[in-house]
Amino acid sequence: MPFINAKISTPLDGAQKENLKARFGKAVALIRKPESYLMVNIEDRQDLWFAGKKLDRGAYVSVSAFGSPSRADCAKMAAELNKILGEELSIPGDNIYITFHPVDTWAWDGSLF
Repeated sequence: MPFINAKISTPLDGAQKENLKARFGKAVALIRKPESYLMVNIEDRQDLWFAGKKLDRGAYVSVSAFGSPSRADCAKMAAELNKILGEELSIPGDNIYITFHPVDTWAWDGSLF
C-alpha cells in the first residue's frame, strides 16, 4: 500500500503528469511494493522555498508505505526519484526533498491490512 505525493514548483501538462505517474509506478518496486496498490498525487505550481530562496524548479516527494521499507531500499528509491525528476522536469537534485513514511495501519476497500 504505497502512496506517493509529489509537490512540484513548475506547471505541468497532462503528458508530464502521466510520465511521472508511470515512472513512479516502476520506482515503487525498489521499496518492494507493487504498483497495483500504488496511489499517486501530483501537485504542480507549488510555492517551494529552500534555505529562504523560492525555487523556480523544485520538488518535495513524500512516500508512504505499509510496513517499514529498509533504509537501503529507500536509498535506491530516492536516487531513482531524483533521476526521474531531473530527466522529466530538469529539476536539479539539490532542489529535491524526499521523505519516507512507514505506516503501521493501512486500510483499503473498507478493510485493514
